Amino acid sequence: MTKFFKTFLADESGAVTVDWVVLTAAIVGLGLAVITSVRSGVQSLGTDIQNSLTSASVATLGTLGTSN
Repeated sequence: MTKFFKTFLADESGAVTVDWVVLTAAIVGLGLAVITSVRSGVQSLGTDIQNSLTSASVATLGTLGTSN
């Protein structure tokens, strides 16, 4: 039974999995933080673009491609 515990404590294969889980969680957390910090700026920019396009007018060029 002591041999089992010694080999169990010496086995490091699960440590790599834990490292990858921690790294993945950190990357996901950083991604969410970036999305949260950028969201308000993007919404404001979208509103400004919408207002500009709504108030824009298109000039007519007349009849194109006809000879008079």
